Amino acid sequence: MANWFTQLNDFSIDVLLLIVVILLKLFMAHFLPILTKNEPLQFFNWYCQQLASKVNKSNNSISQQHISGFIAVLITFLPLSIILWLFEDFIAVTWLWHAILLYLAIGNFKLSLASKAISQSLSLKQNHLAKQTLKPWILRNVDNLSTMGIAKTTIEMQLLRYLQNYLLIAFYFLSVGALSALLIKLAIMMHYCWNTKLNKYHHFGHFISLVVTLVQWLPNRIFTLMIMLTCIGNNALKNTKKLSGQWFNLNNNIVIHSLALSLNIQLAGVAMYNDVKLRRKSFNDNGNQPQTSDILAANKVILHIFYFLLALTILTAITTLLIH
Repeated sequence: MANWFTQLNDFSIDVLLLIVVILLKLFMAHFLPILTKNEPLQFFNWYCQQLASKVNKSNNSISQQHISGFIAVLITFLPLSIILWLFEDFIAVTWLWHAILLYLAIGNFKLSLASKAISQSLSLKQNHLAKQTLKPWILRNVDNLSTMGIAKTTIEMQLLRYLQNYLLIAFYFLSVGALSALLIKLAIMMHYCWNTKLNKYHHFGHFISLVVTLVQWLPNRIFTLMIMLTCIGNNALKNTKKLSGQWFNLNNNIVIHSLALSLNIQLAGVAMYNDVKLRRKSFNDNGNQPQTSDILAANKVILHIFYFLLALTILTAITTLLIH
């Protein structure tokens, strides 16, 4: 067994670690939910909140808030990166260290369970329960959401959460390394805490928002292409043309728009954050209003693409082994 493992190349080992960690997380999410109640990096949220309370002052000028946000990111990630990078030299079993970093970085796979629970609650007309299930996953106000609003918000939430907590982590783990995957996970958590949609972080969170937007750009475009492939034979060319002006934009609009076109529903638009109405661009206005059934339909599309990309990655690893 040991000899077989040592014959694997670095990419194949990383793919194997990714599969093992995903299977472990899936098992824990379904059969040991008590152990996955909190994220293993939950303390980092507390750190971000405490740091912001010390350095983010609302009476500072806009430029000062921008600079404070930049310095806060720098003093967090620079020493942490150096410490973890140097610490790896003292680890005898490198693959085990990488597996631990990946385990900390990747999401807990409870998202599908939450989406199904929200869909079931809406089907039973239990809107309050659906809102309470949705609330921990988003920053938006949920109290005044209609059934359609809950469905739309849930669809957008599961799309962005899957991209940020699973696809993005797996992509950088395989392409750059385990340390990059963990640092990106922490950057995403910091972005959630200092989200620029919240007034008090509108300027302070600008830099970390830009960082997360940049690291998401390529994986999001890959995922968008996969969504467009699911539309083949169903207005695929027409839908692709509708996205033509968005490929190089620095935001998540294209991936939300592509899912809206794939399901023929309306997504995005006005949302409330801390009781402040934010007017966002809406997508596929000619589509249907999102229904409860669209939550599971969106989840199905997202999961099929995720597992297809995973299977493609495994096939690539096997091919590299056969070639060498």
